[in-house]
Amino acid sequence: MLLRKISLFLLALVCASQSFAQQQPVPPELAAKSWLLLEVSSGQTLTAEKPDERLEPASLTKLMTAYLAFAAIHKKTISLDQALPVSEKAWRTGGSKMFIRVDTQVPVDDLLKGMIVQSGNDACVTLAEGIAGSEENFAQMMNREAARLGMKNSNFTNATGLPDPQLYTTARDLSLLASALIRDFPEEYKKYYSMKEFRYNNITQPNRNRLLFIDPSVDGVKTGHTEAAGYCLISSAQREKRRLLSVVLGTKSDSTRATESLKLLNWGFISYDAVTLFTKDQPVSSLRVWKGEMKEVKAGFTSDLSIVIPKGYADKVESKFIPDPRLIAPIAQGQKLGILQVSFEGKPFNEYSVVALENVPLGNIFTRIIDTIRLWFN
Repeated sequence: MLLRKISLFLLALVCASQSFAQQQPVPPELAAKSWLLLEVSSGQTLTAEKPDERLEPASLTKLMTAYLAFAAIHKKTISLDQALPVSEKAWRTGGSKMFIRVDTQVPVDDLLKGMIVQSGNDACVTLAEGIAGSEENFAQMMNREAARLGMKNSNFTNATGLPDPQLYTTARDLSLLASALIRDFPEEYKKYYSMKEFRYNNITQPNRNRLLFIDPSVDGVKTGHTEAAGYCLISSAQREKRRLLSVVLGTKSDSTRATESLKLLNWGFISYDAVTLFTKDQPVSSLRVWKGEMKEVKAGFTSDLSIVIPKGYADKVESKFIPDPRLIAPIAQGQKLGILQVSFEGKPFNEYSVVALENVPLGNIFTRIIDTIRLWFN
């Protein structure tokens, strides 16, 4: 009995001394096929279940259609007030509709609202044809963009998400796409994805994202549903300065995808803190530069560097800057100058590239000669 008590005491002592980094907050179980929770600014995945399982995306496909449409607007390929013709193919496309009429022309701004708020498949096809000439050409653009964004397990065959054996993606890939849309097109995201309803052709349709009506911190993004895919929802919420993005795929009902998504978002905000290590353009260090107009260059980050850790453990984060040896001019702004090693509770957490915050042109001939001599003896 004594030996057993001693053994239990030692076991408890060992457990108590384990690093908290190995005892992450216990994530909720969801009634879904696959899910993922992402902290957008840091890109950290807080929890995931089968994030790389290929599944049918249904109308979540429309996020890529929107991404390419926003990109086309920025490139001036199309404009918001430009009216695009509605083909018979677009008009006949099944599933959810914006109810545009064949042989009419509809402004791009209305088509975007019809696609994003009403999930109109007819709007998607019209946008695809207006941007790429045909939906088939547009699908090729979708796949090229997916590859550029690092969506390694996705394939697009149409602009709508209507069922196709070769149309598939994953929770992880969708998190990359949705976060890229929020990051690359913040104004468009803010304008369209928080709209609760849209009226067109005397028909008012509500946004199918229930969380927009339940939680004021939720400002997007998209629902999806087919018989094979089940009920899916990508949702994003911003509370104070933190933004979380949840991807929930394959639930059994409209209400379930909303409640499970909100459960995941709430858990992320309650269980984790965001810690800003360095703000944008804040120098991490000033480094010696040889043969340049200036003797030093400021090194830092071009955007805020934040990480997410379990709540209440901000004081357990440490960082160490490892500069590259012998920096020789010219140095271009944005050039990598070293790495920042971040540890949590004494264990490696991640590494981040530290870059030049300014240009350092080549110095004059006298400076270059003197520094060359100095380098011989250094």
